Amino acid sequence: MAEWERLFAQSRAVPPHAQRRHGVPEHSVPFQCVLKCLEGSVAVQRSPAELQLRLSLFDAAHRHFFGHTWHSSTRTPCSPPGQPPRVLFNEAVYFHTSLSHPSITAVVEVVAVTPNPEGLSRDVSCGFGLIPLFDSRREPSDLAAKGRALKLYHGTPRALLHPLLQDPLEKNKYMTVMESSHLQYSLKPHLPLEKVFHLLPENLLVSGLQKIPGLLPAQGDTGDAFLKPRLMGTTPCYLDRLCVRLHPSLKEFEEELLEQLSSDRLLKQEAGSTLCVQERRLRVGVHNGLRFVQPPQVVVLQPASRVAWGQSTSPIDSAAGQALLLRSRLQLSEMVAHPAFGVCFQLEYVICAVAKAAAGSALGPAAAMHTVRWALWSPFLGATSSPVLLPLRGGAHPSPGQTMVYRNPADSESSQEVKRIASGSVQFHVSTDAEHRGTPADTSSKAGKELEEPPTPSLSLRSQLRPAASTQGPGLSLSQLLASPQGRDVRTVPRSRSAPMPRACSTQKDGHTEHTAGITHLEADLGSGSPHVDASSGGHLWDLPFAPLQPPVTAVGLPAGSTALSRAMLALLHNTGFPEILDGNKEPVRVTEPLDPSCYSPQLEELDALKSNEITLQFLAFSRAPQEAMEGTWPRTVFLTFQFYRFPPVTTSRLQLVDMEGERAAGSAAPAQVLFQLNKDGTPSTGDPGLQLRFVVDSTFLRPGEQRVFMHYLAEHSLQMDIWDGDSLLLVGSAAVKLKPLLRQGRPAVRTLHELEVATTEYEQDAAAAAGRDVLRPLGVRVAVRGHLHLCLANVGHHCEETPVSPGCPPLSHTHIVPSPDSGHMLTPHADVYRPRRLAEVDPELAAILWRHQLEQIPERLCESHEAAAIQQHEPQCLAVGRQQDGAGWRIPQHRSLQQHMEYMQIVKAHREHTKHRCITQVLRQGMTTTHTLYAMLGTAEFFEFVLRNPYNVQKTVTIEVDHPELSVILDPREWRHFKELTQTATPLEEDMFHLRDDLKPQVYLRPKETVHIPFRYQTFSAEPVVAALLGPVGLSEKEDTRRMQEEQRAVQMRTIQVTFCVSEDKPIALLQVKVEPRPHVVDQTFRFYHPELTFLKKAIRLPPWHTLPGALVGKQGGEPEVRVRCSDPNVICETKTMGPGEPRDVFLKVAGGPSPQIKTFFVAIYTDPWLAAPQCIWQFYLHSLQRLDVSCTAGQLSRLAVPLRGTRTLRRVKAFCSHPHELKVDPADAFILPPNGLVDLFVGVRPRRAGSRFFYLNLVDVECHQLVSSWLLCITCRQPLISKAFEITIPAGSGKGSNKRITYTNPYPTHRLYFLVTSRPDLLQFKEDSFQVAGGEVYTIGLRFAPSQSVGEEEILIHINDHKDKNEETFCVKVIYY
Repeated sequence: MAEWERLFAQSRAVPPHAQRRHGVPEHSVPFQCVLKCLEGSVAVQRSPAELQLRLSLFDAAHRHFFGHTWHSSTRTPCSPPGQPPRVLFNEAVYFHTSLSHPSITAVVEVVAVTPNPEGLSRDVSCGFGLIPLFDSRREPSDLAAKGRALKLYHGTPRALLHPLLQDPLEKNKYMTVMESSHLQYSLKPHLPLEKVFHLLPENLLVSGLQKIPGLLPAQGDTGDAFLKPRLMGTTPCYLDRLCVRLHPSLKEFEEELLEQLSSDRLLKQEAGSTLCVQERRLRVGVHNGLRFVQPPQVVVLQPASRVAWGQSTSPIDSAAGQALLLRSRLQLSEMVAHPAFGVCFQLEYVICAVAKAAAGSALGPAAAMHTVRWALWSPFLGATSSPVLLPLRGGAHPSPGQTMVYRNPADSESSQEVKRIASGSVQFHVSTDAEHRGTPADTSSKAGKELEEPPTPSLSLRSQLRPAASTQGPGLSLSQLLASPQGRDVRTVPRSRSAPMPRACSTQKDGHTEHTAGITHLEADLGSGSPHVDASSGGHLWDLPFAPLQPPVTAVGLPAGSTALSRAMLALLHNTGFPEILDGNKEPVRVTEPLDPSCYSPQLEELDALKSNEITLQFLAFSRAPQEAMEGTWPRTVFLTFQFYRFPPVTTSRLQLVDMEGERAAGSAAPAQVLFQLNKDGTPSTGDPGLQLRFVVDSTFLRPGEQRVFMHYLAEHSLQMDIWDGDSLLLVGSAAVKLKPLLRQGRPAVRTLHELEVATTEYEQDAAAAAGRDVLRPLGVRVAVRGHLHLCLANVGHHCEETPVSPGCPPLSHTHIVPSPDSGHMLTPHADVYRPRRLAEVDPELAAILWRHQLEQIPERLCESHEAAAIQQHEPQCLAVGRQQDGAGWRIPQHRSLQQHMEYMQIVKAHREHTKHRCITQVLRQGMTTTHTLYAMLGTAEFFEFVLRNPYNVQKTVTIEVDHPELSVILDPREWRHFKELTQTATPLEEDMFHLRDDLKPQVYLRPKETVHIPFRYQTFSAEPVVAALLGPVGLSEKEDTRRMQEEQRAVQMRTIQVTFCVSEDKPIALLQVKVEPRPHVVDQTFRFYHPELTFLKKAIRLPPWHTLPGALVGKQGGEPEVRVRCSDPNVICETKTMGPGEPRDVFLKVAGGPSPQIKTFFVAIYTDPWLAAPQCIWQFYLHSLQRLDVSCTAGQLSRLAVPLRGTRTLRRVKAFCSHPHELKVDPADAFILPPNGLVDLFVGVRPRRAGSRFFYLNLVDVECHQLVSSWLLCITCRQPLISKAFEITIPAGSGKGSNKRITYTNPYPTHRLYFLVTSRPDLLQFKEDSFQVAGGEVYTIGLRFAPSQSVGEEEILIHINDHKDKNEETFCVKVIYY
């Protein structure tokens, strides 16, 4: 800090005249002034003294010196023979000023420095000169001409302050020019100096050889750092958990401050209103000893009592309530690793009169700003430590803010330690940019040492501090800072715009550290001080500060194994009365054992006569895992989501979990609950238990040759299902079952029962540790079993004519060759007989014209304005009624005269002449148009060849025009050959068949009457939501019009692509109309991620090994195909890179999340062939956007925070649900009313049971509509408490008996206290009493009951002893050894 103090003291400058400081400052102009040589008699008039030049800034209009006087080095005069005496300086001076006025000049003074015998120097002024900086047009002077001489005046420049010396000074009669003496100099604007304006204060004159903090030394031999300035690199640092304490207490300090200000008001005769503290502000900025590098950030400080849980008006009775806390996090991006750089804190109070402030204006005439304390911290000195504790300064001393500071307390103490903390202290945690992506280590000061001054810490780049996300502090106006935590508006809702990580501020109470959790509070920045946070861009996406090197998530999926049901469980399920599954003979299908995988034969499936497969999924029951009792509450209702093969995704209705009348299987840990469908009123249905879904796969559903693909799907794939809580809409878990038991292998029907593990998969930010010695856990994945799903799978074979499926599905095309229409076929007579009809019957346009003409013949009484308008409005209806009444169609009225008949015929003739060309063209186009229908799936390329024939007797060059980018002509013969082999199309193939025009349209040359095959490829990567409504499993819809609705949806979804084959002058010779009907695709694996809203999700997913032999050496070449990926969402960045032979491959994703509670769905197709013909697998991704809340807390200790809820447009009855109810409590816990567009606080209490970083989920659900209103992602950073005692006990395993133990606790306080007991493993340890009271200094015996264990191992159990405020007093660790 000594370097900063030295620079700050040396750079103190005189400010400009007060009248110059009014208004908005103009752009500062940089100057370079080079003082070259002093010649003449002035160089030797004080010989043998050395000469020195001094440069100052002077305002002639106000006779005011300002800035800082620059001193050159002393030089000795020299007198060359035959030349006048001279002194060489050649020193460059740099400065910048915004006072662009002709009266602003630079004053050069020549000083003779004569040493005296005492060792001191005597300075005598030998003359001075005036250098104008701006001309009469206020433009900067450019006096850089070579050999520019400055005339010198007799006397001292201090004479310029005399009133007789008026501007212009050069023409004043009292100014006497020194004969034969002058100074060679140059002055010019120096634009490179603008680069260092933020480091160099205005009006400060510096030499090119002077070292400026933040500026790199000069390159080369010149040594002038300002000639081409180079900036030092910045080291951003982050401050959080900032806490300000004032002596003796906050209350007493503010009372004394208000009393002193009131006394000043009495002296100024301004009495009449009471003063109060309106707000407490803290200015934080980086200072390099010369100036603030950037404008200081302004943040609001709140008393600790207001930040705590709902205690805004409670009396302050402890030191914890006397602190000022900052709820947001500060980012200082302009910090530089230099000893002179420091962080400056300025504490300011806004004081206002109560009577005037109540009028509603925060900036009324009674409001005033007062700086009460300041502090400075130099982070690059000393050793790193955290937290940082700095003493505050006050009194009549210079401060970086250039303002008067409130005095220090009376110096009545003799202790030096007390003197240093008498003005108060500021405490905070600090980290660097290289470490801000992790979790900060929380180092709390011990009891009794809070008032000690630690050594000045440094901000080392190798610091082990790891804070989390960061955000730059906002620049706030006074009116913006008035919002208190109790009156938050929508801007205070933690929307994770910059992903902040709040931290609990540590306060001392009774010698123990108290941590108060809070939500990150970021006020809106309506000013221009923050380049990183833009309040106007509310929907802007901000990148989360996660580490760029993400551990990859292994794409291994969930374990698809299932366990066989015991006989006891089979008996329970049989007695429940689930409906039987019938085969083709209407007989129940017997339950069989799953087929041995080694006995599977594809030939048996191909030779099966029952080509239709009726797949039945029957969901029976759901049971709870034994260890789930400590994780969360069990759902009351559930629903499932999954996708089978190419059928659309299925979301079942809500299912009630009903107990089996107290029955349970022998030896089972928890009884299974039967699934029942719910009625519309929410009561369980009285029908059959369970839920049964059917999927029929036959020739009308499958494409030609797809039967083998479907059988391969059943043999190799698994069906992944997500189980959701029907009330909280939280994910209970996921389960997967292998579909191989559905293979009938020649049997008429098969039926198997399965018990599946329902597990939750959490994708953590840090790599997970190994699960055990023999089990390798995927990186970044944590799996926990929540329960077991009982499922029945069945496959009943049918003959194709017996298929109970809707016949509305059109047959698929059986060929990849599309012939063009033959001209002879157009003239072939048809056997059908048609009845001739009048032209008006087949031409609606002509019929409308004739009807309108008939209306004109209506008597005049009907032709009034309003009646005629009514007839014209209902003209189409009238036309339809006329046709129905006529029976045979439109007829010319027979009662009309011959003249009227002639008029009708003339109208018909004119219409025919008018539409003749259009009709002929339409008929000709229909004759040359071929229609081909494609049934396309996501990522799968559809190949076909169009047979194009040249109808002319001369050669033609045909141009192919396609009006949609997803359909293209295959130009590469290698790609053409690949698709021919893939589709087994036996047609000729030609090399170099096409020629590309300048507009990239392909052309093909045709000889007379020649026929060629044009290859086409259609492939789409867009997955629209309407595709999911295309098909559905039979039995889900009960209305008869469901089929018609599906047909209408299919017609809407069908896309038509026009392909034109034209010759010269754009004459078409053939037209191809391709109708594309989308079909659902197969999903091989599903990934579900929860991420903060309006942020980017960055994930790396590791691909499983492709076609590699077991035990292959790492780096060995051969056998691995190149992997390519495509995404269905063009806004998702998806790519993969090959890291080398034998190395694993990763798929990298970067997804922009939307607002909460939006769910973004997209697909990723993975290919191993170079032409992307068919995907090897398709992954489905769900990105749940949640509002992010960051909480820092201590294990076993309750931390409270408030979550603001904003209502929707309508009134809703909502309820809050959490994923970990034993560690997360909400208030109110029951359903409550959320008013429309209103704000309601939801109070959340967090008590984690184990240390580390975890994710909790909080949902706000409309209990009447079962809709998700809001959703939050709670990022919990939990610290391990200090272990004061450790115990170890041994308990026999498998004995079925627990163990009772006792431990003692001594109350360290002299008063009576109430304590609460909390354990980290309530499933293994119970207390005799959950709370106890003990007198001061007394000993209390705590009774413990350890539950038995069936397995051998060790467990560490923590016992937390908390005070009456649920803050941790002590923590015991008990190591239990089960042998």
